[in-house]
Amino acid sequence: MTGVRFSSRILRRFAETASLELGAETFHAVLTMAGLPGEWADPVTLARFDASESAHAYARLQAAMRTYYGRGARGVLLRVGNRLWRHLLEDAALGGKAQAALIRGLPLAMRRKPALDLLARFLSSYPGDVTIHMLDLELLLVDHTSPTVQSYVDTSPICFITRGLIREALYWATGEEHDVEETSCRAMGANACEFKIMVGGSS
Repeated sequence: MTGVRFSSRILRRFAETASLELGAETFHAVLTMAGLPGEWADPVTLARFDASESAHAYARLQAAMRTYYGRGARGVLLRVGNRLWRHLLEDAALGGKAQAALIRGLPLAMRRKPALDLLARFLSSYPGDVTIHMLDLELLLVDHTSPTVQSYVDTSPICFITRGLIREALYWATGEEHDVEETSCRAMGANACEFKIMVGGSS
């Protein structure tokens, strides 16, 4: 496989969420068209994957959805990312749940970076896989491993699931919509996938 690692728990939740968003029949059609194993629609199967296999499957499933939906893939994948955030919260270990409770207790204006820190914690297999940075009045999420883009090359950013997760994490924390733009992507040859978050407005 590859050196990139990803949580089988998140992979399973991603597949479940995608199947709900697309409908089970369409999700099976996506797998079939891409030549992917039909058993990948079974969460029990995905839960058995190791971290390397999970990263590979996560990338392949998203690529299959991009191919199936073409230009419409952006909206579909953003919606899946939005819905996936709630599952990450539900599945969080005690430390993650405690962190989430602390965030919701902070003054509204102070919740954005901690919410993104929590998302980074969920997505990282190792400390530093995903980092958060302050840029004046903006925030930057940097995914250094980017399991979505393994072996894929494109002329535009492709990490729509991550964008959806960022948007929903911030909405959960603040009740406000945020513009999220992927300003660099490893699929385009960048060293990392970077997401700029503007306070206020919606994309």
